[in-house]
Amino acid sequence: MFQKPFLALAALSLTAAAELPKKGEPAITEQTQRSGGPIDPDQAKLQFDHADLKFEVLPEAEALLGVATLTFTAKAPLTRLVIDLDKNLAPSAIAIDGKPIPATYFGDPDGRLTIRLPNPVPVGKQVTATITYGGTPHVAVRAPWDDGMVWAKTPDGRTWFATTAEGYGCDLFWPCLDFPTGEPTNVTLHITVPKGLKAPSNGKLLGVDTLRDGRTTWNWSVRQPNTYGIALTVGPYEEISGTYKSRFGNEIPMFYWYLPGEKTKAEALFAEFAPTLDFFESEIGPYPWGDEKLGVVETPHKGMEHQTINAYGNEYAKAPEGFDWLFQHEFSHEYFGNQLTAANWDDYWLHEGYGTYMQPLYGRWREGEARYATMLDDERNKITNLRPIISGKVRTEEEVYEVTKGGPGQDIYYKGSWMLHTLRGLIGDDDFLKVTRLAVYGRLDPKPGNFSPRFGSTTEYEGFVKQVTGKDYGWFFDVYLRQAALPELVETRDGGTLTLTWKAPAGLPFPMPVEVQIDGRVERLAMTGGKDSLAVSPDAHVVVDPYSRILKRSKAIEDYHVWQARKK
Repeated sequence: MFQKPFLALAALSLTAAAELPKKGEPAITEQTQRSGGPIDPDQAKLQFDHADLKFEVLPEAEALLGVATLTFTAKAPLTRLVIDLDKNLAPSAIAIDGKPIPATYFGDPDGRLTIRLPNPVPVGKQVTATITYGGTPHVAVRAPWDDGMVWAKTPDGRTWFATTAEGYGCDLFWPCLDFPTGEPTNVTLHITVPKGLKAPSNGKLLGVDTLRDGRTTWNWSVRQPNTYGIALTVGPYEEISGTYKSRFGNEIPMFYWYLPGEKTKAEALFAEFAPTLDFFESEIGPYPWGDEKLGVVETPHKGMEHQTINAYGNEYAKAPEGFDWLFQHEFSHEYFGNQLTAANWDDYWLHEGYGTYMQPLYGRWREGEARYATMLDDERNKITNLRPIISGKVRTEEEVYEVTKGGPGQDIYYKGSWMLHTLRGLIGDDDFLKVTRLAVYGRLDPKPGNFSPRFGSTTEYEGFVKQVTGKDYGWFFDVYLRQAALPELVETRDGGTLTLTWKAPAGLPFPMPVEVQIDGRVERLAMTGGKDSLAVSPDAHVVVDPYSRILKRSKAIEDYHVWQARKK
């Protein structure tokens, strides 16, 4: 069913890849489905320096062939390499430092490729493994929520292909270290596709080579990509491009690859790129990948934050806020996810909470407080409080994103967003911006060229808040991140006295200041010790927290969730 490939640039021909199994065989393993968690001791010995990835996409066979050349530096003495690779893409040949090794030296029984090295590698020395592999990769059932390959057709019947790998990880289609800190320093990609198709991908385009039979190889280079951020997308794309002149003095190339016949809709989406960039650069700081590109590609699945080549499948939906939320959300991950990467899946609220908060903040930047409040209100109704946002443990992706696996699920998005909204109100706009810049860039004065991608954590973030404000807000994070239930604000009126008392889960301290509106006049109660009182006339109209600055328990929303569940 598949043609024998010809890849002129490959050091090892892809034709050496294993014979392709029938579609759907073998099943994906538990190991491949697992992304993150405790790091394998052998993998902890590796510093991932460079990956050179050669792919051939075979649409008719729904197959993928590859040659991956991976270079590591030993952080401890090495006698073997342990690399994640789905067994659907079985290796057929491996060379170490350019010399082939016998098949008895390697195996990939459950999706973890183990290679016995011909010679030990001492600390500080490099080792390069060239892995030739191929097969029928796992097909996503419902991308991007279920990961894998998406083999689709355009409306006119041509190939439309994409990968998505956040949940199960990079090992779905290339040999990698499948945990957040397993990022290679840089990656080059060479993607060979049938005649008439294009392959937009991560980073800078180095060039396109036309092969003798009309196929093309698309060559890209990207620095320090997120482990699941490498993406293959293939289709008969048309392209819109332009240049954004940054407020930081540099120029940023922008590209959108879209399906033929959608030019008017594509141009409207592309028109959102520059103002979105301007918002992020004015409110957060320099676009982290200005030396590469802002890239977006239309995909047959909803979307995903693939570094500099974000997947877009929102079908150009219109929304009352006047911008495409999905494009904006995935773009936000260029800052919160790709520039700032959580070192542990347990801390991925830093990605999703910030990424979600950027939509109402953008609405505020564009239209003011009414839009901000409206969008936040919509998010508030989606908070479920089933689990604490963080566990304090090293967790896998599924243990965070899936409630059935004990994770907080969508609360890392919506509760995370509302927590950030509450924090901004507590410490003020200026300090909130400083904390955010420290988290994203590691410094308060980011400029193009003076920062690098970095790993962050909840503990570090709390430290940034203390550093900027000079105050310890551990009580704030202990309640919002480490408890499932929300703090409850209890109101009592006795004659001419209004008393407010915070009732926090597990009896934790919660001295959150509260605004109170009395007949139109607003006063702020310090709530020292979690309780405070205010003299009010018996007939005064009182509204507590009139501007909804605080994430707190709402009996009405709880009843609404119960009612919704009964309707289903």
